[in-house]
Amino acid sequence: MKKTDLLLSLILFSTLISCSCTGTKDRDTNSLNKEFAVYSNSVKDSFFISVQLPVDYYKDTSAKYPVVYVPDANFYFPILASIIKQYGSGGLLPPIILVGIGYRSFEQMDSLRIRDYMYPASLPSDEMNAVGGGRNFYDFISGQLVPYIDANYNTEKNNRSLLGHSFGGYFSLYALLNQAENNQTIFKNFASASPSLWYNNFYLDQLAEKLSTRNNKDTLAIFVTVGGLEDSTWNIIPVKKLAGNIANATIKNIKFENRIYSDLDHMDVSSVTFIKALQAFYPPNK
Repeated sequence: MKKTDLLLSLILFSTLISCSCTGTKDRDTNSLNKEFAVYSNSVKDSFFISVQLPVDYYKDTSAKYPVVYVPDANFYFPILASIIKQYGSGGLLPPIILVGIGYRSFEQMDSLRIRDYMYPASLPSDEMNAVGGGRNFYDFISGQLVPYIDANYNTEKNNRSLLGHSFGGYFSLYALLNQAENNQTIFKNFASASPSLWYNNFYLDQLAEKLSTRNNKDTLAIFVTVGGLEDSTWNIIPVKKLAGNIANATIKNIKFENRIYSDLDHMDVSSVTFIKALQAFYPPNK
């Protein structure tokens, strides 16, 4: 495992323990915050889902809202929930439904995120043992969780975003690749902060070609970032290469943005990326 991702795993395990999901469903039907467990038929395991609804959600039952999905929810959901709420109050973001996909505990997330976010299975050169469960995790989100959220909340079904950092950033781009290969548009917007593009001998290098040959021509937005203080060989150069491949390919209906935050390291990039990506996906004056 590359050292930046090992550092992330250690931080995820050791910090913010009190913010982990409880797994108990909120009994107040008018609460703006929900927590519940969902058993995944494809992964054969349970995930702990957190939902934050817009402040005025219950005041106008006819309104529909975009939905933002984020893995690593034990860590990122409390951060994003606060940002979305405060930015919404200040007019910097429109009302958004936030859905976090987490685990029973930080300890579980520390190990199971490797099982769920990566595809295909790891190579010996990856220095990690990943079984390649990313496809099963994507099937759970696209085939089970998204329909559940759409059935139970007032969602804009054609305006979903997927955010991820590090291994989660890899998964966000893998989900995009999966969509392109299967002519789906489950998600309209993808944010990937410091993705682990080195994984499986740069498996995601095929992304530009898959996007250029996809039959589904729905417009997609892609926001990929890396920190300027990260490792050049394993983080910065691969992101630059991916951005160049997408920029040079003949790809229609793709809004691609790549940023290198010169003064940020691996763990610092995520929050800035998520904020800027959401503002790009959902302009506050829209």
